[in-house]
Amino acid sequence: MAENEYELGAAELDVLRALWDGGPGTVREVMSHLPARRRKVAYTTVQTLLNRLEQKGYVKCDKTDLAHVFRAKLTRERVQRARLKTMVGQLYDGAVGAMALHLVKTQKLNREELAELQKLIDELDE
Repeated sequence: MAENEYELGAAELDVLRALWDGGPGTVREVMSHLPARRRKVAYTTVQTLLNRLEQKGYVKCDKTDLAHVFRAKLTRERVQRARLKTMVGQLYDGAVGAMALHLVKTQKLNREELAELQKLIDELDE
């Protein structure tokens, strides 16, 4: 898969998240896992998004039954890794450290996240 193939619209990403969170399902089952914060989405819209994700290689469709069952083909981690790599290249000229410093300086981290970050720094320092 080419790097630019990981580009997703917001609605496509919501549908992919529904598959990651809810597991394989029919269009209706995927609809039930869409975020509540989004406005009501039509059945045909979700079906179109699933078909588009299948064409892009993110989703696989089992068409053996009357109701097709969709499942994520790529893991959340793989998509996150690829999208972060693209973002680091575009915004930070490939400098991962610069991105990490920017995030730590500008985002609020809770105690657990800070402890994990410190643990990673300690491990890297050894």
